[in-house]
Amino acid sequence: MPAAATLRRQAVHDFKRQAILKAAEGIFAERGLEGATIRAIAAAAGYTPGAIYAYYDAKEAIYGEILTEQLGQLARAVKSAAAAASDDAMRVRAAARAFHDYYRDHPRALELGLYLAQGMRPTGLSPELDRQLNGRLIAVMQTIARAIAARGGLADAAANRETVLLTATLCGILLLEATGRLK
Repeated sequence: MPAAATLRRQAVHDFKRQAILKAAEGIFAERGLEGATIRAIAAAAGYTPGAIYAYYDAKEAIYGEILTEQLGQLARAVKSAAAAASDDAMRVRAAARAFHDYYRDHPRALELGLYLAQGMRPTGLSPELDRQLNGRLIAVMQTIARAIAARGGLADAAANRETVLLTATLCGILLLEATGRLK
């Protein structure tokens, strides 16, 4: 098969996949994971449900891919901010600010991520997707933990605890900002 045809086929595949993800993000934001259906996602994307199944086997897989992409963007923002900082103290601030600013600027990403918590009864997508997504979030937090460890001369366990406290605080602030409780 000629290279041009292969490239064109890949471009069409990627375009359709992105259209599905964009439509699904809106449906998930509007209806939540439980209320979303492949049929609704397909209609919003301008496809048939069968066309969606050519790309994803379930709505959970779509949700997982959206979160995977968002966590990748978050990781790049945090790493970039930390790497650009001039010293250890600034690295912690820059990483924390990048975490906050990413979710402030992408409220749907925060909403979709927090939706899986479902209050005090966490739900998941599937054991494998949950493991992958948790791994991506942990990688972001490790960037912050390394900066905290370097700044304070802390052991890994102490830096990890501080990172959990910092990110939990940031999530609380983001939640208060998003709901208009903190201006």
